[in-house]
Amino acid sequence: MCGILFLHSFNTDVSLSTDLLGCLQRRGPDHTRGVSVRHFSGSFYFFSSVLSLRGDSVARQPLEDPVTGSILCWNGEGWRFDDKVILGNDTEAVFDILLKAAATEYEINEAIVNVLHRISGPYAFVFYDARHRKIFYGRDPLGRRSLLTSKGQDGSFTISSISGSSSSRTWTEVEANGIYTFSSSGSSSEDFEVVEEHITWPILEDKSRELTFPEQNWPRDSLVPRLVLTSPAVEALLNNLRHSLATRILNIPPPPSDTTIRAHVAIMFSGGLDCTLIARVAHDLLPEEQEIDLLNVAFENPRVLKAASAAQNLPVDAYSLCPDRLTGITSYAELQRVCPGRKWRFVSVDVPYSETTSHRPQIISLIHPHHTEMDLSIACALYFAARGSGTMHCSLSKDSLPYTTPARVLLSGLGADEVFAGYNRHAIAFARTGYQGLANELQLDYQRLGKRNLGRDDRVISHWAREVRYPYLDEDFLRWALQLPLWEKCGFGQSSADPTGPSDLTNVLALEPSKLLLRLLSWELGMKSVASEKKRAIQFGARTAKMEVGRTKGTELLS
Repeated sequence: MCGILFLHSFNTDVSLSTDLLGCLQRRGPDHTRGVSVRHFSGSFYFFSSVLSLRGDSVARQPLEDPVTGSILCWNGEGWRFDDKVILGNDTEAVFDILLKAAATEYEINEAIVNVLHRISGPYAFVFYDARHRKIFYGRDPLGRRSLLTSKGQDGSFTISSISGSSSSRTWTEVEANGIYTFSSSGSSSEDFEVVEEHITWPILEDKSRELTFPEQNWPRDSLVPRLVLTSPAVEALLNNLRHSLATRILNIPPPPSDTTIRAHVAIMFSGGLDCTLIARVAHDLLPEEQEIDLLNVAFENPRVLKAASAAQNLPVDAYSLCPDRLTGITSYAELQRVCPGRKWRFVSVDVPYSETTSHRPQIISLIHPHHTEMDLSIACALYFAARGSGTMHCSLSKDSLPYTTPARVLLSGLGADEVFAGYNRHAIAFARTGYQGLANELQLDYQRLGKRNLGRDDRVISHWAREVRYPYLDEDFLRWALQLPLWEKCGFGQSSADPTGPSDLTNVLALEPSKLLLRLLSWELGMKSVASEKKRAIQFGARTAKMEVGRTKGTELLS
């Protein structure tokens, strides 16, 4: 995980705000460096900060090729190239792949976009192809890493992971719909002209490799096979989730400054179905002596407290009755019961209202160019959860102590709702127009993940020098899940009869139809309470939404 920046300036002296550099440095504390390249039109400046999470040494970005002069700034995790696992440091491997593509006889734009499309994993990058004097930049097809652009009044052009809190410039989020280029024509400053291009992702001949919803023939409701504990999809889900998680949690190197930490992974933990299932499967993969931190955030919400105090005529604890705190404690207890040998740390991240208001300007700057009340509500929960500071409750002791997680990799359950039909609007879509309506709604949610969520969330979470990883958004996992018939993901429209069910059949049949496949796997793995949990949006579960009395809507712009 890194902070990356490119600046084209018509001045030979590069000037960056200390605030922007500070924001970039916070993302990657293990190494920072800037590289300047003189150009007839002024200068190119490349900057990277590095959070080292791959290989046995720190990749000292920006990487430079001594032969061609090409440069790479890479913020990502290249897990695989085609079907070959990328071992060691992925930044160096990707740079080698790009250099070979740039040296081929093929059309340069096509060569670069083709090799990038073959990389599995989240990324944002800036690559300077010195042979062709061209800048390539972009995000992975799902948009899991942040990248912004800004044009200054002086004609300068900036590409950056983050905008900086004091920036007065207008920033735009780079779309994840392909790769972009920036180059210059002419041979001197007098006839200099900027040329920008957009290269769309190539269409794959093998359609099974595409990350899109396939066309399906919808059966009549009466012919839909029931989704039950013995359905093959339940075991397939477990196998695919294990594979995705193994890629993301095994062999995480310790920080260069501290090789003694025992918790390399923390989970953003509301206690809901998606994150608890991740925790349960992670337990099967990690050595038992490795600790796992569960980060559970709760906010003091004056509006809710005022209403609750008036109703009970007594003071009310700001955090213990927070919905996600109640769910988190219940699911934590179930994990302790099912996985008794594991040292789980439940970290209660309690956020007073005064702290929320004092950090509000910082959070607003991090989510920019997103700027609605809903963006802020979601980002507040992620921001303080990712900080990872609170009170520790350990499963193998009764101590409750102040604690900040040392884990630099955070796991998130984002993506499960969009793929397995977890939102209430999915149930409404099915009720109105059946499977076709449900498919349309799911496709819409899935396609806008990068635009609505992922870039914003990356900017907020990475502020604390931690990297968020999404097991449900792994490419191989998605290819399997997207090809799965809708009736093997959720239980909408299915009959309640299950002659192959367990002895406590009534409880299984009471499971919600939303994300039924995940619920059945949770049940199979011994977590029956988790399997029964209802979906709750993070801003309501953590109580970051509507902190003041009024009629503020989530779609309203921040003032």
